[in-house]
Amino acid sequence: MKIVKDILYKVGVNSVFGDTNIEIANVVFDSRKVVENDLFVAQRGVNVDGHEFIDKAIDLGAKVVVCEVVPENKKEGVVYVEVNDANKALANIAANYYDNPSDKIKLIGVTGTNGKTTVTTLLYQLFKKLGYCAGLLSTVKIMVDEVAYKATHTTPDSLTINKYLSEMVNQGVEFCFMEVSSHGIHQQRIEGLTFEGAVFTNLSHDHLDYHNSFAEYRDVKKSFFDGLSKNAFALTNIDDKNGNIMLQNTKASKKSYALKTLADFKAKILEKSFSGSLVTINGIEVWSKLIGDFNIYNLLAIYGVSELLGLDKIEVLRAISELQSVSGRFEYIVSNDKITAIVDYAHTPDALKNVLETINNIRTGNEQVITVVGCGGDRDKTKRPKMANIASLLSSQAIFTSDNPRTEDPQVIIDEMEAGVTPENYRKTIAIVDRKQAIKTACKLAQPGDIILIAGKGHENYQEVNGERHHFDDLEEVKQCFNQLKNI
Repeated sequence: MKIVKDILYKVGVNSVFGDTNIEIANVVFDSRKVVENDLFVAQRGVNVDGHEFIDKAIDLGAKVVVCEVVPENKKEGVVYVEVNDANKALANIAANYYDNPSDKIKLIGVTGTNGKTTVTTLLYQLFKKLGYCAGLLSTVKIMVDEVAYKATHTTPDSLTINKYLSEMVNQGVEFCFMEVSSHGIHQQRIEGLTFEGAVFTNLSHDHLDYHNSFAEYRDVKKSFFDGLSKNAFALTNIDDKNGNIMLQNTKASKKSYALKTLADFKAKILEKSFSGSLVTINGIEVWSKLIGDFNIYNLLAIYGVSELLGLDKIEVLRAISELQSVSGRFEYIVSNDKITAIVDYAHTPDALKNVLETINNIRTGNEQVITVVGCGGDRDKTKRPKMANIASLLSSQAIFTSDNPRTEDPQVIIDEMEAGVTPENYRKTIAIVDRKQAIKTACKLAQPGDIILIAGKGHENYQEVNGERHHFDDLEEVKQCFNQLKNI
């Protein structure tokens, strides 16, 4: 139980109706989950306004309501707290309710269009290898040291974040690595958290279905760095044209990493193959199992964070050489007849381009590159023709198929993708709505030595169609195809 007035610390309160010197059991923002003596926060969401459910929450037992607009007919025995921004209020209330766990742990946030999952997950792996108690909040999963929990969002809601951070503190976790999405920043989910450091990976075309423009998308990311304290560090990829923008107004210590320009943490690629990369990091040679220039940027971010957190350089480089690729990120298998299949989460134009350029830089030139790719429904439509153009330009054969169509007609999504294909590349494309059949077709078309890229879903083990999720795993499908072809 918590005293209401104590958990309103740092909350911008406009007015209070009732006595805040009372105890509440839980903090809830979903009215369906309210029980007796709860505090209910009425948020204005993208599709639903929590103010419409205030009466329902009270009927279920809520004793305190935090809202932006206080109802005219206030109910006796209920405390109403009026705030300007309920999302921001919820985040601060959540932090206070869980005794501000981010103050007791070294929390590192990683933001950017691509690379967030890889950087956070590999940082978690690295710190565990070096004997530290570590935590992870990522798209793929949540880790409280050795215990895994299922993740539902890239950046969870503020109550969930603080709940897991509190559990990490209880379990002795010293460092936590967290993905910070633009949605999470914009919706104030990270408000009230204390970050030891922040990392910017890169910025490219994504989420313009949510943000009004690329400039707004960039500025939302930048606001994360603007809010850092002078005791934190801000580590940015200055090879990205938006890298220095992230540092413009931050009070944090400014650090940089790069492959192409002078930086605090610099790498040079010496050799690259499908088995890994030989690189130098700040002049020291190291072998990594990770593949592609984009992954070397990820390694630099990992190395930079480790050094800024005071770890031994040589120990870090040794551990980096042992790191495995993250599930669904350039994950590959080779069939008995030497066909290579790569599964990657690339679901933005820039990510798809990076993966295909990596493949084309490594291959000898005699192999076909067959790309299976789709675009998600109910998401940014402007990237569909761009992704199709990239796939058809950089592949020997491109197969356009379903990703997660959600509530859209998958054929319409494919038609919008095909609009981006230039006439000279159109002959290199096929449209197959069924993703299973698309993967099977790619396997049948491939000859010994060829490379199949299955892009867009990566680690996801489901396909969402008309609001329902059905089991579907790209890696499982291609393994099954390889086994079937072996027996033909």
